Amino acid sequence: MAEKPHRPTVKEVAQRAGVSPMTVSRTLSGGVNVKPDVQQRVMDAVAELGYHRNENARSIRPGHSSGLIGVAITNIANPYYSTFALGVEEEAALTGRRILLGNTSEDPGREAELVGDFLGRRVDGLIVVPASSTSGHLAHSQSQGVPVVLASRRVDGIEADSVVLADDDGAYRGTIALIDAGHTRIGYLGNTLSIFTGERRHAGFIRALEERGIKVEPALIAAGQQTVDQARDATRALLGMKNPPTAIFCANNRNAIGAVKEISQQLHVGIKTATDFPELMSFDDFELAELSPVPISVIDHDPRELGRTAARMLLDRLDGGDEDAAVREIELPVSLRMHVR
Repeated sequence: MAEKPHRPTVKEVAQRAGVSPMTVSRTLSGGVNVKPDVQQRVMDAVAELGYHRNENARSIRPGHSSGLIGVAITNIANPYYSTFALGVEEEAALTGRRILLGNTSEDPGREAELVGDFLGRRVDGLIVVPASSTSGHLAHSQSQGVPVVLASRRVDGIEADSVVLADDDGAYRGTIALIDAGHTRIGYLGNTLSIFTGERRHAGFIRALEERGIKVEPALIAAGQQTVDQARDATRALLGMKNPPTAIFCANNRNAIGAVKEISQQLHVGIKTATDFPELMSFDDFELAELSPVPISVIDHDPRELGRTAARMLLDRLDGGDEDAAVREIELPVSLRMHVR
């Protein structure tokens, strides 16, 4: 088994900055009674050495682990990710571990801070739903001997285990099903295409249209919605077109909920009937989907199993003797359920 990489200590930071260990501690605790130039020297030394403050060092005896797994998700308000975290927690509990859960709000800077906080608490490992393609902080975690598993999305430039969904295939199959149902004007609602899942699901959607000889109309594609309200606005714009789509493919549950809300609101006004609105396809199930005022189909999968799989991959690295094994990439299948009612 490979030797664990060395983790910088307060004493080493103090030596690098030319100050006492007490000054380092005071700086990291807020800088009370520490001159600004001295604080800067300390922070420069922290950055150079890659030091992370140990928030629970007193409770961890030498040679023992913290028993903690850091889990970073992108949207704690989304039931999808709370269910994912539940799957992680269930598997971790089987080994006596607990999780520390943090929310990044799709912010790469927040993700880097969160990972730093997790490392400071001496987590045994990390499970991260990446907020972007930035990987420096994740690579640093690995250099500190803390294994990383990427969930739902992969990141270029880092060799880490990952578990994702069959995004491209699922979007392709869902779009083909809409085409087979007679739709040739299909709108698209999705999140930013630079996000791993956004790019893959958009690619599957486009592949299905091109394969069936349907022209891709940029006006029908709305990508960049991260919230339900943004999805409502995008849906309103699609419905207001002179020649609106007869179906809308929603690349995640936030976009699908936004579409359902906007259609429900317009139905409530009473100018149109349900048959005047497009059929919906949602990649991800969501609560009360069966109450949609228009036909809705779902590209379904189990976020709990996604969490369990990510946790098992991490635990294999921690406990299964697979610390130096080759990087593993798992893609979980999805299923298509037509017209949820």
